[in-house]
Amino acid sequence: QVQLVESGGGSVQAGGSLRLSCAASGRTFSGYVLGWFRQGPGKEREFVTAISWSAGLTSFADSVKGRFTISLDKAKNLVYLQMNSLEPEGTAVYYCAARSPRAGTSYDYWGEGTHVTVSS
Repeated sequence: QVQLVESGGGSVQAGGSLRLSCAASGRTFSGYVLGWFRQGPGKEREFVTAISWSAGLTSFADSVKGRFTISLDKAKNLVYLQMNSLEPEGTAVYYCAARSPRAGTSYDYWGEGTHVTVSS
């Protein structure tokens, strides 16, 4: 049973930084893609960034390119989201997600989310 647990959410002023963590457990994640999504107030959930567990290939939404970084600690089964130069638009619940190798474009597993508030 795959479990994803986010942590590190909180409040930060615009221009500041915050690092979120996602603890992944329940299986070996070789071949999986680990990603971050966010959902702001009154908005739909949107893709933020993702990384392939084995190859380390990353992708980013245009809105966060150059400001956010995703990384893995494979020994600890952790995925990090480093958020720099935060903007008020970054206020959202941030979700960690995992996509299995044969799941196509959909993500199989989701965490409960952690809230981030960015004030101006």
